[in-house]
Amino acid sequence: MIVGVYWYFKFPDHLYDFQFFKFFPGYGGNADNPAELTARVQVEGTDDFIHQLEELKSRFKKTYLHLNIDRNQIIINIGDYMLFDFHFQFALEIEELLVQKNAVLVDFGVPFSIQTSKSFLPEREAFKNIEHRFIQMVGSDFKKSNAEHYAARIDCNLPLQYKKELIDDLIRISREENLHVFYYNDFDFKDHCNLMLFFTNGRQKKETIQKVDINSFGRKVRQLSQKYPLHFGHFGSFKEYPLHGPHIKLMIDEEYIINKK
Repeated sequence: MIVGVYWYFKFPDHLYDFQFFKFFPGYGGNADNPAELTARVQVEGTDDFIHQLEELKSRFKKTYLHLNIDRNQIIINIGDYMLFDFHFQFALEIEELLVQKNAVLVDFGVPFSIQTSKSFLPEREAFKNIEHRFIQMVGSDFKKSNAEHYAARIDCNLPLQYKKELIDDLIRISREENLHVFYYNDFDFKDHCNLMLFFTNGRQKKETIQKVDINSFGRKVRQLSQKYPLHFGHFGSFKEYPLHGPHIKLMIDEEYIINKK
């Protein structure tokens, strides 16, 4: 699983600038459509260009690429439900090829009849259900450059005297499980505390894609419930809901993950 900074609803302003590609946002909900980067171009020597695209795609194994072809016109589409940095980097490198081929941008209103199509699927790991029901996978609101982030959230409570030791163990587990971001909200009351824990990563660039085995992480967290009198979920009423924070313990790319007040 890849967690971390991504874009879906809005374009990453001030991070990328495209000559050929347009960003089409996802809408979520019942629409359930991926976000897309799409270019419609006219290029001479389409067979040679498509071969170059195939070679380029082999270096971006986590991306999807679809081509619709009408003689010397091509509609190039990159889409997914989370567009990470490596998707935008892929589009930038395609644009470099288009410039080299003296490609011409074609308006989407011009008639287009699909003669052939080609799809290049991403390399995906076998789908695994999350074994641990105490883990919620959550998105975020918008941060810098319209970024969102995908994170594992765990709600729990325990006696206050064990809080620091638990946090120290969670820092250790995060490092072991390739999670570079850990922050939490809390609420301490009497001799008890409620915690809302978040684990994720930063921007996912093609050179530094970070994979996380969420079930391995979950197993280690569950073991802590045997070490401490730890219970999943929150204790008490809404008055004790953990809204104090965020308290940052591990962080990269902070401005894309945390809104500073």
